[in-house]
Order: sequence, then structure tokens, then C-alpha cells
Amino acid sequence: MQLGDDLSPRPARPGLFTRIRNNFLTGLVVIAPIGLTFWLIWSVIGWIDGWVLPFVPLSYRPDIWLLQKFGLDVDIRGIGVAFFLLFTLLVGWLAKGLIGRSILRWAENLVQTMPVVRSVYGGLKQIAETILAQDQSSFENACLVEYPRKGLWAIAFISTSAKGEIKQRAGVPMMSVFLPTTPNPTSGFLLFVPEEDVVILDMTVEDAAKLVISAGLVYPAGQVPPDAPASAKAVS
Repeated sequence: MQLGDDLSPRPARPGLFTRIRNNFLTGLVVIAPIGLTFWLIWSVIGWIDGWVLPFVPLSYRPDIWLLQKFGLDVDIRGIGVAFFLLFTLLVGWLAKGLIGRSILRWAENLVQTMPVVRSVYGGLKQIAETILAQDQSSFENACLVEYPRKGLWAIAFISTSAKGEIKQRAGVPMMSVFLPTTPNPTSGFLLFVPEEDVVILDMTVEDAAKLVISAGLVYPAGQVPPDAPASAKAVS
């Protein structure tokens, strides 16, 4: 043995079972998001079909026509979605006309005479108009707020500036923010926070939602801490 030879032990080569496990986990990381996305879309389409198709006359359904004409019992997913989109476009077109506005006004007046229904309809209408209004900036920014106490920070989404009685009684400029829960961001809390206590983030709403859903494991690209685990760096 000559001087200078490297006497440090060489790292052991992973065994066959370890390589198979690593390959399986890598494949799972690739397949799981794609599979879950397609499954979710497929399930939503099926749910809409099941809700809409009972209202569609059988003579207008392609699957019934194929069954009666050729004896093919085919489940065509998405028929209900297509009818729903066409119906929505038709209602929107009619609502812009004079006759459509008159019918809509008459229907709303009828709903206003029903004690419980008018409260539900009024709330849902206001929410829909706020979310779908093209000139309304809602949920366009992610932010940090101290919650549930000072010194603890949580990611939230800015809804709007506080208005009405809340603005008057607060005495200081307030912002309404939605604080989502982890890992289900569809539920959460509505908070009214002073504007000076809201820290607006540079990351997009989509990146902030990924961070919330992953329980802090998935950071936006380019903002991953140096000591973060490997799973946090695999962000597209």
C-alpha cells in the first residue's frame, strides 16, 4: 500500500429493496398530483351531470339517443356540464335585455315576500356579486397577520377594505382578511385587522395557497430557505 492512498471507507451502495422503494416514492410524487387533479375534475363533472341531467328532456340527451338508435349504453361524462354552460349563457343573454330585466325584477320582488327565503337569497346574491364583479379586487393579495396572538403569524388573503359600520366604529382604517385553515383552505375565519398590522406578501395567492395546503412544506419558487427540506424545493 502506497502513501496517499485513500483509506476512508466507500459509501455502501443502496440495496435492491432501497432502490425499489426510492423509485416507487419518486413515481408516487409524480403521479399523485396528476391523478388527484384528474380525479377531482372527473368527480366534479359527474356531480354536475347528476344534478343537471334530471332537468334535461330525454330527447335532447346524446346518451339516450345512442341507446335508442344503436342500442349503445354509453355513459358520456360532461353532458350535464355542457347543458349547464349553455343554460347559463342563455340566462345571462336574456337578463341583459329589457324583458329579461323585467322578469328578473318580478322574480326578486316575489322572493322578497318570503321571510326566510329572502334572507338566504339576499346573502347569496351579495356574495356572488362581490366575488364575480370585474371591478372588485378581492383575494388578489396574500398577507401575514398576527393570529391567534401577538408574536404568532398566519397567512391570510385580503378580501376588501372594511366598510359601513365596522369602518366607522373601529376608528382606524381596517381590512377584512380571510384566514384559511390547513390543509383545507376552503374553511377559515373572517378577521378585521387594522391596515397597519397587515403585512402584504410579494408571493401570489396561488403560492400562498400551496404553502397553506402543504402545512408549510412547499415554498414559492425562488423563496426556499437554504436549510429547507428537499420536498420544499420541488415547486413548479
